[in-house]
Formats: sequence, structure tokens, C-alpha cells
Amino acid sequence: MSSEELAARGQTTAAQVRKDLSHFGSFGKRGLGYSVDQLRDRLRSILGLDRSWRVALVGAGRIGLALFEYPAFRSRGYDWVAIFDSDPEKIGQAWGDQVVRSPDEFEKVLQDLDIELVILALPADGAQEMAMRAVDAGVRGILNFAPIRLNVPPKVPVEDVNLVMELEALSFQITQGERDA
Repeated sequence: MSSEELAARGQTTAAQVRKDLSHFGSFGKRGLGYSVDQLRDRLRSILGLDRSWRVALVGAGRIGLALFEYPAFRSRGYDWVAIFDSDPEKIGQAWGDQVVRSPDEFEKVLQDLDIELVILALPADGAQEMAMRAVDAGVRGILNFAPIRLNVPPKVPVEDVNLVMELEALSFQITQGERDA
């Protein structure tokens, strides 16, 4: 596949494709393009998608349940290995092959099960504490659905998911489209 074909699929330019790929090494051959299988395998490796990731969910509410039941996580190598919630009525409930655990077990379970990623799907008032507990237990990354900016050491990447901001971006695009019409 040529850089032009990749650019058309990615809605960018061939020069940008070549420049972006060059940051990660040598890909393809000038005049011949890229081997799709080799490029796919290298990109999966670069993105960390060529392995399984051990994930803990903190928050067994509606968002947590929706995330847990989302099939693409498992199919992409994100394995649920623990779920935590502070609600006594939820602790002990079975979610698939998992049981909702108490936060009292948090650090021990994260370490014992070698959990690498934590998803926080809980209210803002508990998110910072749980983030720091996760960091202290050795977690390598956090996906944050809580409506708060987390303050963690720079060595632990945090990705914030703010659904309100996403809706605002969408409404802005629609509004701008109406003004341009």
C-alpha cells in the first residue's frame, strides 16, 4: 500500500504519513510502498496492542457497568481482572467472572494481580484519593471518567474522558455548520 493510499484513508497527506511513520523507524520501500501485514504488526507493537493489559475498574455504577460490558475492551486485549466499589450493597456482586470488591483490598489486589491500568468511573470526591492509591500500588496508567483533573506523578499517564466536553464540541460543530450554511 502506498503512502497516498494510507493518506486517503486517514484523511491526511502522503507526506504527513511518511513523516509520522519515520518517528518510529523505517517502514516500507521507496516506490514500492508498505507491506500491510508488516505495517499493521509494527503499529500494533508501537501502540501496545500486541499484548494483553490487566485492568481494574473502580466504580460499579452505571458508567462502570457500561464499560465492563463493552465487548471491544476484551477483543482488543484489555482484560478485566478486578472491580471495586465502596457501596456495601454492590460489594460481593458477581459481574461476569469477577466479583465487586471493597476498596479496602485495593492496593493488595492491584499488586497481587499485577494490574497495569485502572479505569476510574466514580464521583469526583473519591477520584483523587483512588488515583494516588493506584499510583502507590504501581499502576502504570489511568483512564479517568471522574469529572475532576487528577494530580498524579508525570510517570503515570492519565487520559481524561469528559463526556460533557465531547457534547460541547459536537454542538459547536453543528452550530458552526448551521452558520456556514
